[in-house]
Amino acid sequence: MGFFGLALFLLLAFDSDQGSPSSASAFTSPSAQDVEVTYGTVLKLMHEKTKVRLHSHDVPYGTGSGQQSVTGFPNVDDSNSYWVVRPTPDTSAKQGDTIPNGAIIRLQHMRTRKWLHSHLHASPISGNLEVSCFGGESESDTGDYWRLIIEGSGKTWKQDQRIRLQHLDTGGYLHSHNKKYTRIAGGQQEVCGLREKRADNVWLAAEGVYLPITEST
Repeated sequence: MGFFGLALFLLLAFDSDQGSPSSASAFTSPSAQDVEVTYGTVLKLMHEKTKVRLHSHDVPYGTGSGQQSVTGFPNVDDSNSYWVVRPTPDTSAKQGDTIPNGAIIRLQHMRTRKWLHSHLHASPISGNLEVSCFGGESESDTGDYWRLIIEGSGKTWKQDQRIRLQHLDTGGYLHSHNKKYTRIAGGQQEVCGLREKRADNVWLAAEGVYLPITEST
């Protein structure tokens, strides 16, 4: 399925409890500039250094938590790399709102509906903090909370900005490297949490359905 067809499919499949956007969504590619990432956006996150996409699939880790595994996927065209940007349930933020620097967000895996999660279990390859997918529509906790850190002077998250995601509970930064799995996800990279702020824990918003900003009434 081509990108625009997939984008339309994702938009139509989006949660009805989040409402529908008041105007057409922006179907964008990684070259788009000044496109706001809003709550409700469905996107892929690309690791800046290695160019893999943040990815998950219904395959559990064989060690650590045994929860659904999260990896870095080398190919662009895979629907298991789409994530929905959500606010935390204790805020008034809603679909279409812009996301300021420092906001606490959640990322929901589009296909399995589980949340990007981390904890103190050791990651399988490097022994850093394990990053998994956990929970579901009605099951989420602070292990799913990530602080958005925009590199540079940006005040709200835009597609062409370099970002970091810092896990609220552990302090670890969402990270990847070129060490690859040979068994659970052959050829895919490890994604983990790293407490050290480094050049290789920077990510970029890539392919996705970018919902327009909701106008205040």
